Amino acid sequence: MDVVSILTVVVVLCYLIGASSIISKLLHHQGPNPKIFLPVGCLAVACHAIVLTQHLFINQSVDVSLLNMVSLMAFIIALATTLIAFKLKVNLIMPVSYGFAAILVAIIALVPPTEHIFIEAGKIGLFIHILLALLAYAVLAIATLYAFQVNYINYKLKSKNIMAVSHLPPLMQVEGQLFKILITGTVCLFLSQVVGLLFIEEFLSKAYVHKTVLSFIALFIYVTMLWGHYKRGWRGQRILTLSIISTFLLTLSYFGSKFVKEFLLT
Repeated sequence: MDVVSILTVVVVLCYLIGASSIISKLLHHQGPNPKIFLPVGCLAVACHAIVLTQHLFINQSVDVSLLNMVSLMAFIIALATTLIAFKLKVNLIMPVSYGFAAILVAIIALVPPTEHIFIEAGKIGLFIHILLALLAYAVLAIATLYAFQVNYINYKLKSKNIMAVSHLPPLMQVEGQLFKILITGTVCLFLSQVVGLLFIEEFLSKAYVHKTVLSFIALFIYVTMLWGHYKRGWRGQRILTLSIISTFLLTLSYFGSKFVKEFLLT
């Protein structure tokens, strides 16, 4: 077994240990112990980064095949939630983030690559577009998880089950964080579309028009969602539903066609 394979096993195990340590204490009145899940999570993220570099960077080019992009996305989300956890209580989000990353890394290790798609390092505009798009997706996916957390806390408070949310931050604080994350993700998504229009010649071509259209629809929904919150007071279930729809559209835009081309048509 080579070093990358060993590190992959370490990544999966650490993510699973971190997620299980949180879930096992989720309903405990003191909540999960960060002295357990944070060190394990940091180790998982660090090893994940090493494994990623071995798959992404090949002969001064970047391999943007579906499996690499999915692994990179899982890494960004896991890294972001781990960093957030040092300051904020995100106990409901972290098991999902870590569990999602563990499953994806395990699948990627077991499924052999069917195709490599290389981008030359000199294509700066395309690089910036991809990085902004991935960052936007990761941030907005975290926002969707936050929306679930907001609705969970709200439901438990309405049912007067205070003990179930005693280890979580106040509802208004989580909701405020949710909309800050939504604004950040929406700005990144908008910038990725602008860069794509300015620097990528094929951005509006027939081969990529479905990606562009789905991304713009998702962007429109996110902007509408923010307008509705700050102008009409939208919150709760409506925000969660719109977040799920928008994230689904972005998933189809970013990964749908890649999955069809690299797996179903090979």
